[in-house]
Amino acid sequence: MLWEALREEFFENLEEEWLGELLKKLAPWEVLKILKDYLYSKVPELPKIIPTGEPINKNLFLTTGGEVIPLEELEREEESYFYRGEKIEGALLMAGAFIKGRRIYFEEKVRVEPFSYIEEPCYFSAYTQIRHTSYIRGSVYTGKGSVIGHTTEIKNSLLLKEAKAAHFAYIGDSILGSEVNLGAGTKLANLKFHHKEIIINIKDEKVNTGLKKMGAILGDRVQTGCNSVLQPGTLIGKNSFVYPGVSAPSGYYPPNKKIKS
Repeated sequence: MLWEALREEFFENLEEEWLGELLKKLAPWEVLKILKDYLYSKVPELPKIIPTGEPINKNLFLTTGGEVIPLEELEREEESYFYRGEKIEGALLMAGAFIKGRRIYFEEKVRVEPFSYIEEPCYFSAYTQIRHTSYIRGSVYTGKGSVIGHTTEIKNSLLLKEAKAAHFAYIGDSILGSEVNLGAGTKLANLKFHHKEIIINIKDEKVNTGLKKMGAILGDRVQTGCNSVLQPGTLIGKNSFVYPGVSAPSGYYPPNKKIKS
């Protein structure tokens, strides 16, 4: 009941997300508990022709219909691809990317750059960018236009529409709302030293999440400055800022908050 009263302080337009209904029904920490199993139950397998357990050896285009075409066989006009004279939609998987497992789904216009690592289960919405040397450790969902950037590590987390973690970030057991931007070097820590379940004080009420690993829940349009660190169990309402270099303590922060220390 507490989270139902708080949801609008964090997320808008959840109906635009493939996982939107799940986020409407459950508190975010409950979503994190079931994310892996949910993705395994909903995500279809990649076509067998796409290699797993070894680097992709050539640039491939995975069409929305499940056909796999070497990129060299396509014609390109600006941002569109054509095969035998017909325009096609799909995702670009570049040589050097490493995929582990087949429960991974790429919507159209997803771009997977060389030397990125992706482990099942995952669902990547349209226009997601998976950049060079990103490390995706499974149980990950991205909304339309999200960015998982260079040397960014992520596991058991959700990035909603246009959320961006473009440079040197760690995202563990976290949810980033729409248009969140993590400054370079942002770390969302997810495990306390004592390894006990994470309890969060929210408006004078103690909430036991039942999780030993939980990072941050960031509302829509939250921005973090470079090299900021958010401690395990940090909830920050929408339109808030975390200043560069700040180590934000665990707990609940209302919308429009400026966290300076």
